[in-house]
Amino acid sequence: MADNPDYNDEWQKLAYWMRNTAFEQCAEAIMLLDPLENRYIDCNIAACQLLGYGRAEILRLPISAIHGKELGQLIVFTEQAMTQGRSWSNRIGCKLKDGSYMAAELHAARAVLKKREYLVVTLRSISNDELSRNKAEADRLVRNGLLEWKHLESVFRQGERENLLMLTSVGDGIYCVDTHGLCTFINPAAKRLLGRTDSDVLGQNIHYVHHHTHEDGSHYPVEECPIYAAIRDGIVHEGRQEVFWKHDGTPFPVEFTSTPIIANSTIIGAVVVFRDISERIETQRQLENALRELSELKARLEDENAYLQQEFLIERNYHGIIGEGAGIERIKQQIELVAQTEANVLVYGESGTGKELIAQAIHQASRRADKPMIRVNCAAIAHELFESEFFGHIKGAFTGALRDRIGRFELANGGTLFLDEVGEIPLELQSKLLRVLQEGQLERVGEEKTREVDVRIIAATNRDLKAEADQGRFREDLYFRLNVFPIHAVPLRDRREDIGLLAAHYLEQLCHKFPRQQCKLTQRDLKQLRDYAWPGNVRELQNVLERAVITSRAGRLNLDLPQHNRQDSAQPTLPALNTESITETEILSDDDMQALVKHNMLAALEKSGWKLFGSDGAAALLGMKPTTLASRIKRMRLKPSR
Repeated sequence: MADNPDYNDEWQKLAYWMRNTAFEQCAEAIMLLDPLENRYIDCNIAACQLLGYGRAEILRLPISAIHGKELGQLIVFTEQAMTQGRSWSNRIGCKLKDGSYMAAELHAARAVLKKREYLVVTLRSISNDELSRNKAEADRLVRNGLLEWKHLESVFRQGERENLLMLTSVGDGIYCVDTHGLCTFINPAAKRLLGRTDSDVLGQNIHYVHHHTHEDGSHYPVEECPIYAAIRDGIVHEGRQEVFWKHDGTPFPVEFTSTPIIANSTIIGAVVVFRDISERIETQRQLENALRELSELKARLEDENAYLQQEFLIERNYHGIIGEGAGIERIKQQIELVAQTEANVLVYGESGTGKELIAQAIHQASRRADKPMIRVNCAAIAHELFESEFFGHIKGAFTGALRDRIGRFELANGGTLFLDEVGEIPLELQSKLLRVLQEGQLERVGEEKTREVDVRIIAATNRDLKAEADQGRFREDLYFRLNVFPIHAVPLRDRREDIGLLAAHYLEQLCHKFPRQQCKLTQRDLKQLRDYAWPGNVRELQNVLERAVITSRAGRLNLDLPQHNRQDSAQPTLPALNTESITETEILSDDDMQALVKHNMLAALEKSGWKLFGSDGAAALLGMKPTTLASRIKRMRLKPSR
């Protein structure tokens, strides 16, 4: 056979081996099965005649198509043959080609061919007379020969018909088994839950009827079945969440108790009460989902609350745009134009020119005004935390991620996200930011789930982002995505006509803030403020007025403005720094300028004793936000001299 080229395929060799004369002409019906693949490998002429199928038809059918009416018995039968080498059953019938059902007796033997295990099964039809005799014998054993059935008969027939009525009317499934595991009684509820009839169950091993496999489909040995443990040890046993199988092969979760029946100090059987807990499990699943959603909502509210608390602590210098000059009027017109659109806005200008105030005005005038405007100071975020800060993270995504956290984009969903100092965003994160702006989708750090967000972006910067993009320090595509509608924040030195309005606005706020008599600006005060060559912006004006209110006497302000910074001075001078090596006409390199900035910042920090906040803090001296100063200290790695 090995030399025959027509049988090179393993299955053809196997079929050739089976189709020898003895196999084909054997009077008994013989079939070769592969139970693992649920398929027939071959069958002889007698098997085809018995079942009414042609050989080709049988080989195309799964095993369960012919022998699957009693699926539990079939699984037990094949498992026993594969593990013990042989098995026998007269409880597994055959479905014939004409649709009728034939009772049969099956013998199986394990065969190892080409290192694979198969079953050789012989089939014999059981006649109606023989089937009737077997059934009568089973009924005789069950109803007349079993001690426990006699005991139950005595219970039900000795004036306790009401107990039988109760058993047959309750909603829980109830059945009784004898010491051999054979069913002796089953109530209507149990038959309804299992999809069975009396003839399917009475006299049968109940484990094979409904408990033959675990939930995952793996074999459940009858000796491990907890239903029968009560018969062995006389103790009540419970199944908290087991699986029973219906007649149609579908599983359902149950809880049950198996209680021993004891008569004359002898265990004669057990009563099993079970109920379908599918609805309870589904309710529990829905409750767990609701609790998970509630937990996520709680985390979101905690994040929003933390954000609002953080925002509340940030000193807010103004609540509206103040000014009537040409520069401010132009900004107001731009705000009216862009507010009713969804266009991204880039507000650019020097530090302290009110870029955030412009962003707030756009948000408040937009259709998103009833949704939050979330502020992100990009300069104050450590580079390694940018992605988590923007997009959020899940628990365990990285060291220190002790719980799920919602990012600023999700917090701003439906509203506006204000990216202050957007030029500080790391280059490697800009591509992810661009994707969110283009597609409206993001993933939290450590999570594969994609989330939809609807956010309007307003960005602010004091850098020349176009120049940054040209030099490769900022993505050009992100720049164009942000710069849809640019707005220039006018510096204070270019809006001197607004200094009087600004000063009056801040003075009113400061007089309420400090326990001082109401102060008023005189014409002399206004002239001083207008003539001053403001090197800083509105924060410097506020700081000057704050010092004036603190030092005021009897409602008279004490403005402290350096004379050399007056507009009519012949030559503006540099701040008082150590510039011995620098002449007034010398051009400074970028490194020299950075050194001057660092020196100036250190001087302010040393003068204030490294205090950042407050009117006497370093931020006030430098005319910048304390948070901005804190981020620059970190970036420049500044430390006290002692």
